[in-house]
Amino acid sequence: MRRAERLFQIVQLIRGRRLSTADFLAQRLEVSARTVYRDVADLQLQGVPIEGEAGVGYRMRPDFDLPPLMFTKDEARALVAAVRIAQPRLDMALAMHADGALSKILAVLPLDARAAAESLAVYAPPVGPDSDTRARLESLRVAAESRQKVHLRYVDLKDQLSERLVRPLGCFYWGEVWTLAAWCETRESFRNFRIDRIRALGVQEERFRDEPGKTLADLFREIECERDGAPMP
Repeated sequence: MRRAERLFQIVQLIRGRRLSTADFLAQRLEVSARTVYRDVADLQLQGVPIEGEAGVGYRMRPDFDLPPLMFTKDEARALVAAVRIAQPRLDMALAMHADGALSKILAVLPLDARAAAESLAVYAPPVGPDSDTRARLESLRVAAESRQKVHLRYVDLKDQLSERLVRPLGCFYWGEVWTLAAWCETRESFRNFRIDRIRALGVQEERFRDEPGKTLADLFREIECERDGAPMP
């Protein structure tokens, strides 16, 4: 790696983390810590607002704005692959925004990088949730983000219909189906609902706040304890 490229990578790594130690930077760049110390000192002398010191760590001054960084050919290919795979499986709004973001990125790439990205030999067939499921997915995603309770009419795998009032916590994709992770106020416990089995939903005006034992982090802890066979703390 040429020194100019290494300096560029140091700036990119430091700006993307709260604190980067010299050992971390040296490992990522495959150089010695002494080389990192020297390179950072040179960048500081050139006016790059890197704060910190050897033995402590480095960070970029929060109020400093760097110009946008250009993607490499491989990074551009990775973005194209991610969007191609995700689009048929996302709700319509996110799929549209993903396509718009990718178009903006491709538009500013050098011609060779853009050609390499657009000719990527990775494709995803348009197989994903049907339009009704994607519409429900969008409503539930927005409700989780805005922290609004949702009323569900749900048919389980035994074809039993029930009505639930839930706190939507997150939408999860499992390769074939989307599920909603939620705190179910009707059952007073965490529940997962297959979004394609929701027959109707109504987003409520009522909003919810985090309460101990009812958050997504609590759900993850519960899953970990069940997996490890340990009692809940």
